[in-house]
Amino acid sequence: MKANQAAWPIATMARLLEVSASGFYAWLERAPSKRACSDADLLARIRAIHAESRGTYGMPRIHAELVEQGIHVGRKRVARLMRLAGLCGVSRRRWISTARRRPDARPAPDLVQRHFSADAPNRLWVADATYVPTAEGFLYLAVVLDVFGRRIVGWAMSDHLYTELMLRALDMALVQRRPAGVIHHSDQGCPIHVHCLRPPLPRGWRASVDGDGGGLLRQGLRFTLHLLAAIGNDVGMATSAG
Repeated sequence: MKANQAAWPIATMARLLEVSASGFYAWLERAPSKRACSDADLLARIRAIHAESRGTYGMPRIHAELVEQGIHVGRKRVARLMRLAGLCGVSRRRWISTARRRPDARPAPDLVQRHFSADAPNRLWVADATYVPTAEGFLYLAVVLDVFGRRIVGWAMSDHLYTELMLRALDMALVQRRPAGVIHHSDQGCPIHVHCLRPPLPRGWRASVDGDGGGLLRQGLRFTLHLLAAIGNDVGMATSAG
């Protein structure tokens, strides 16, 4: 009745629903229950956490964040309130390996040892992958970055997490730069180490893999930000696209 009182007279709706109009008005004046107030406060906190995660957190991570904040609440209650508010998270799908690992491939050494610097172009390339939120969902981004000047030399995007994404990014870099020799460094958390899946790297190249799997993006090489900046720079984008 409350939702439709602007379109229909209260007396008419009360008669059709076989309830009293006075009972409806008494309900309107009644103060919200403690449970309703508690739910409203909790939902506000849930919305804040969900917004801070840019819409990526689902019920388990929001519940964990609430507990960390000292708010002890059941998982079912969090799920119920999120469902009522239409809030949901984003499932981070695993990388899908669609290429065969060469049987003779061996793990590459860590030639970089976290020293992400180079004294000239095409000395050290770093590869990694992440995801980019968009208005229509998430796109998955693979990037090859020349550490000298922090310039993106190859990239590829897709709405699926397939290993070919990394190979496409490397192929773009090869076409763009055609270096005689370079250290190609990737993270243990990267979906693939391209030197294990494709034919041997070009002559003079050396493969390197992060020794502790610390995550290159977390070490300050924020490839996504560099790419988004390049998108707004016609010269940079043209160079990256080859």
